[in-house]
Amino acid sequence: MNKTDNNIIEKCTSFITDIIYVWWVELKNIFKDEGALIFMIVVPLAYPLLYSWIYNNEVVRDVPVAIVDMSHSSKSREFIQKLDATPDVKTTYFCNNIQEAKDLVGKQVVHGVIYFPEDFERAIGRGEQSHIGCYCDMSLMLTYKAIYQATQSVSLDMNTEIQKPKSFSFTSRDEEINTKPLEFDEVNIFNTTGGYGNALLPGVLVLILQQTLLLGIGLLAGTAREKNPGNHLVPNSPHYSSAIPIITGKGLSYLMVYAVMAAYICLCVPRFFHFTTLINKWDLLTIMVPYLLAAIFFGLMLSCTIRYRENVMLLVVFTSVPFLFLAGVSWPLSNIPGIWQGISWLIPSTFGIRAFLKLSSMGADMSDIQTEYLALWLQTGIYFIASCLVYHHHIQRTKQPCEDEQ
Repeated sequence: MNKTDNNIIEKCTSFITDIIYVWWVELKNIFKDEGALIFMIVVPLAYPLLYSWIYNNEVVRDVPVAIVDMSHSSKSREFIQKLDATPDVKTTYFCNNIQEAKDLVGKQVVHGVIYFPEDFERAIGRGEQSHIGCYCDMSLMLTYKAIYQATQSVSLDMNTEIQKPKSFSFTSRDEEINTKPLEFDEVNIFNTTGGYGNALLPGVLVLILQQTLLLGIGLLAGTAREKNPGNHLVPNSPHYSSAIPIITGKGLSYLMVYAVMAAYICLCVPRFFHFTTLINKWDLLTIMVPYLLAAIFFGLMLSCTIRYRENVMLLVVFTSVPFLFLAGVSWPLSNIPGIWQGISWLIPSTFGIRAFLKLSSMGADMSDIQTEYLALWLQTGIYFIASCLVYHHHIQRTKQPCEDEQ
């Protein structure tokens, strides 16, 4: 072997040694720092269980409502009986006026009011259109949905019964055709239970991975800066002339920890609470590797701006809900303005959540998520280069005072 080959081997050995050293130091820091240990280990283990347990019932049942019956007629009593027979609503109070019912809503004793005007049955007898007032507490969308849908279902059923005597039909079959010519069954696509858990929780679980990862990386960077303001990239490390081993070593340590967390959150938690999950382990591995890498390098790039540990907590908590909305899960993607869609493309959770939902809830395969898959790898490459540039700039800035002293 000549001298050139020896130099190449020495450089490769030194490069690998630096990566292993940074990986080991960062891994120790994760388990030595109480804040990082909580946000990177305890929170991903406990928070998905708590969140899934709270919404495990999927839908609300027997939502209490108040009745204001100014009609006092057989039709209004029939409506109330059918409404109370639905699984969604329970009539708990009968009020003399609308103000009394509003007071009950203000005290949170009931979550809605059903109002029958005086001419409710009289208008039906005259062949005129009658009206019912349905007032819902909008502070909780699940109760609003239950009250509104139950009231609408009962009104449609009573409309059919009212139309039958006026249809001039000779048989019961003729009455069915004249009053309900189009028979249909409502089937929820990709969410057979129609519940909150199956609709949003898979996206929330994927977002937890990114947000806790950003919290942990930011806390470690803030701690290192507070202890060693001059060179906080790798505490107690030798002098580094390249940022690549630093980024690679840190990325490997975070990836090793969060590979376990991703398998737990995406495979185990949905099965614990019987949520719909169609994804297999190989598809999960294929999509989680670029997602975690993109989130890691995204966090490393931002960590250089963290001066104090507390700053990252405010930043991540503030952005959690906007990131979920920008992913197009809880809000239709078509209704998000173009400028916000462009901002969402910069966030790894946007494509990670969409890809996971398609695989887990919609039964898609890898050919159906090529856009999200390629976007995650593109983000991984861009944020890796950006992290290297930011760290390289920091290394050069810390080297300059040493050279001036010499």
